[in-house]
Amino acid sequence: MRRPRLGFLGVGWIGRHRMEAMLNTGAVEAAAVADPSAEIAAEAAKLAPDAAIVSTLDDLLDAGVDGIVIATPSAMHAEQSIRALERGAAVFCQKPLGRTATEARAVVEAARAADRLLAVDLSYRFTDGMGRIVELVRSGELGRVYAVDLVFHNAYGPDKGWFYDPALSGGGCVMDLGVHLVDLALWTLGFPEVRDVSSKLIVGGEPLAGRTDRVEDYAVATLELEGGCAVRLACSWRLQAGVDAIISASFYGTQGGAAMSNVGGSFYDFSAERYRGTSRETLASPPDQWGGRAAADWATRLAGGARFDPEAERLVDVASVLDRIYGR
Repeated sequence: MRRPRLGFLGVGWIGRHRMEAMLNTGAVEAAAVADPSAEIAAEAAKLAPDAAIVSTLDDLLDAGVDGIVIATPSAMHAEQSIRALERGAAVFCQKPLGRTATEARAVVEAARAADRLLAVDLSYRFTDGMGRIVELVRSGELGRVYAVDLVFHNAYGPDKGWFYDPALSGGGCVMDLGVHLVDLALWTLGFPEVRDVSSKLIVGGEPLAGRTDRVEDYAVATLELEGGCAVRLACSWRLQAGVDAIISASFYGTQGGAAMSNVGGSFYDFSAERYRGTSRETLASPPDQWGGRAAADWATRLAGGARFDPEAERLVDVASVLDRIYGR
């Protein structure tokens, strides 16, 4: 059986890492790569010496690829995804799929119309720790989950200017980091209805207050879910936190709790624990090579003949919550 041929659009560090994860499955092959930097494209092509180096998305699509992997600035994601889908290519896209729920919905509808597999790199779902926590929650072992606490503080912030332009990025730390937190909460709980959202957005220590020339670098939000579960989330860039990062997802139920958190300020090492009263047990611990699993999962499903997956509609649910956090 012929392996799907992929085109890789944007092959900087994250795009190249996801390319490697897909190729390592053995299920797909790289037909072509495209990046504005010839040096970066050449570096990525070392992973697949037979892949062509081209200039644009149209060049990738003209190569007759079965799928496009998109790792470009956020403002381009929706338009590029739709163009690829309309040309009959499946899509794996970096987050966010769109800057707004309207953009995300347009992509999902294009995938539905084309009957092509669509996925977004919501990679924290694929950590060992979250896998164990999801099992506990969905089996009912934690009882009724009534509270979720989520944190993602990044001591550095992005190094590219477009992240700080709301027209290009769609938002600041909520769009960049909070998307993972909202997705983890809703996905773990089975995507219940979000009944109410309140938020506070801050930039440079002051309220963002509706400004359209800057994006938030600190945010807190509370979601009220169907059934009464309260979700609290906080995220930031450049927080004076004493470590590189603080990342955690905690779920509290009537019969116990469970949490995943990063170890020693690491962006990559996570542990997970189950709580019973004042006791705890380890569910997962590093090392765990989770970073490319979402990409590998999409590639494997594509090779297996997967077409449009209705679960892609959940991408719109997450984007809709981000819109509400932003007051849109």
